[in-house]
Parts: sequence; structure tokens; C-alpha cells
Amino acid sequence: MDAGQTLPTGAHAGASSTATEHRVWQTAFAGTRWPMFRLVFGTGLLTVLTLGLYRFWQKTRVRRWLWSAVRPGGYPLEYVGDPYEKLLGFLIAVVILAFYIGIVNLLLMFASFAVFQGNFAAYLLSLVGVFPIWFYARYRARRYVLARTRWLGLRFGLEPGAWGYAFRALGHGVLTLITLGLLWPRMTFHLEKYRTDRTFFGETRMAQDGRWTMLFPALKWHFVTLGLTVIGSIGLAVSPANGWVLMVIAGITAIYSTVYYRVETLKRLTAMKRIGPLRLTLDAKPGKVFRIQAGGYTLAAVAAAFPTLVLLGLFLELQSLETLVELGLEDMPPVFAGLNRWLLIALSVMCYFAIFLLWSALTAAWVTLPLMRHYATGLSVTGTEHIATFRQRPRDEHMEAEGFAEALDVGASL
Repeated sequence: MDAGQTLPTGAHAGASSTATEHRVWQTAFAGTRWPMFRLVFGTGLLTVLTLGLYRFWQKTRVRRWLWSAVRPGGYPLEYVGDPYEKLLGFLIAVVILAFYIGIVNLLLMFASFAVFQGNFAAYLLSLVGVFPIWFYARYRARRYVLARTRWLGLRFGLEPGAWGYAFRALGHGVLTLITLGLLWPRMTFHLEKYRTDRTFFGETRMAQDGRWTMLFPALKWHFVTLGLTVIGSIGLAVSPANGWVLMVIAGITAIYSTVYYRVETLKRLTAMKRIGPLRLTLDAKPGKVFRIQAGGYTLAAVAAAFPTLVLLGLFLELQSLETLVELGLEDMPPVFAGLNRWLLIALSVMCYFAIFLLWSALTAAWVTLPLMRHYATGLSVTGTEHIATFRQRPRDEHMEAEGFAEALDVGASL
């Protein structure tokens, strides 16, 4: 959509045509599990057959499908990323990172041996040196994704500031560690504010209001976990059976506390965001998110267990008799007896990739998609009668696209 072009004043799929009633637009979600499974599994298979080259096309196709399923006010999001941008960006990032890591590690190794007569300090400093690049890559990936996302024809955007984000993340991370996690909400708020205050919808800048203390109540389940852990530790000395029960419960609550914190902070932060005259509200339930993740990952693990067991059997069949004796498996039934060695190797390779294909497709269909549906259908936009006043922003160019995120695998896929 070009600058000056008229935007829609009403919406279908749940938004009324009158000015009074369409002030609040609810978000619909149109995707279903089976098409998602087929898309991820099929593109994953092409990625394997092309030795990983198709991964950039896979990510683009999956994003386009998911983005189009999210429809605030009935109008779908659009993802217009180019796989060739991702491929070129990945190659650029690999060259830069190879040079950086090679030179830096060489200097660190030299200094470590010269000062400490060993390489431990070099490895430790090298690990620490990766953290700012990791945060830098996440910010750059977010900037690229926003620049290639549109709604109602208007582009999103994110100002440059990756290094500022990286060093702020390191500083807040150190404070969080020093305070044993008590300042975790402070880190969450300030990093989100840094990103949000640099985000645009068209030419309109977003803003993150509020204070970091509003996120502190989201830590309540962490305190519950801490209490259960302390009581369980005491119980192990008094009554081991009851102590272990409490420790198991503490482990479950530890997982739930992380989910609860992420969902609650997201809800509170979303309620305090504004895009000019627009306001956002998110109705998400931590319990449902926890059930989606627990059920989806369990299903994926059970499904991936079958090719894993077959792969284990094939691996043992390829071992020598002496190795099986050492492992105490000389009496193992010959499940794959009669197959020649090359066929066993081929079947092993197929099972190996089948594990990852099933895992990625099942988690996409039973975790990613239900989570996006839950978050999307809980999102509402208020003040939509002003959308017609929004104007387009210029297209942002990104030579390296998500290259650093791809090269470092920072988990910024979607």
C-alpha cells in the first residue's frame, strides 16, 4: 500500500461496519493441524534431499502460511520475505563469523597460554564473547521479520540498534544473576521496551508504557517452586519417600513457573503497548499454554520413539560380535539378520532423518500452531476507527537478512 492510499474502515469475520461497533477488532485464526503437518514434513524432506539448502525456502513457506492464518479484524497478516535474501544473508554471516571467531579465538588462545599456561581461560572468554553476538543476532532477526511483515498493506519496521540491545541484555543479565533472579522482571521489561519503542507500524511508532514492577507478580510460581524445593530437601533427610515426591512436584512446578512467567509478562506488556491511537489486549491462559506444550511434546516424543528404536537396532546390527559381548547384548535377537551392510547403513540414515522430520512436523502441528491460535484468538485491537489515518513506511533493506540468527541457531525461527 502506498502513502496516501485509503485503508479499510470496516472488517469482516467478526468486525461490524458501524463506527461505534468496529472500534474493537478481534483476531481470528484460520490454520489447522493437518495442513501444517504436511507443509512442515514435506518442506523438511526437501531440505534433507537438498542437504539443507531448501531450509531457507522452507522457513519462508511456513511463515507465509502461518502469517496468513492470523487475521486481526478478519484481515490476514502477510509475510513477504524472500528465501534468496535468507540464503545470501546466511553466507555473508558465515564468512563474518568465521573470520571473527577465528581471529578472536587465536588471540585468546595465545594470551591464555602466555598468562595462565593453559587454554581454560581462552575457552571461557570465547564462550562469554559469543553472548553479545547471540543477542545481536536475535535483534537483527526480529528486525528482518518485522520489515517483511505487513497488515492491511502497511509494513512493520524496527530501527537499527542491535548492538545497543546486545549490551543492554548483557548488563541486565549480570544484574539478574547477581540478584538470583529477583531482577528478572526488570530485564524483561527494559529489553522489551527497547525493542517496542523502536518498532513501527507504517510510519507510526509503537510505545511500551508501564513500569518493570508490574511484572513482579509473574514470579509467584518461582517462589512456590523454591518453597517446595526447600521443604523437599528437608524431607529427604526425614522421610526420603515423601521428600522425593515433593522434589518431583517441585520439578513440575519449576517448568510451569517458566511458562506462567512468559505468558503473564506477555499479557501485561501487551496491555501497555500502544501504536498511536491503537491499543492491544491479550487474553492468554498459562494453564492452557502449559497443556499445549506438555501434550504436544509428549506426542512428538512418542511418535519419534519408533524410528529411534529402529535406528538403535540397526546400529547394534552393524556392530561386531566383540562389541556386542562387551555391551552384554550377544544374545540380542537378530531382527535385521540377512540384510547386507550397505542396506543397513542406508536404513540407518533414513531412520536418523525420520526422527528429526517427525519431531519438527509434529511439534509444528501440535505445539507451534495451537500456541499461535491461542495467542491470536486472544488478541484484540482497540481504536481501529483511526487505521485509515496510518501511512506507509519505506521498505527496509537487509543485506544479511537473518544470516547471523541462522548461523548461530539462536531460536529466532518464528
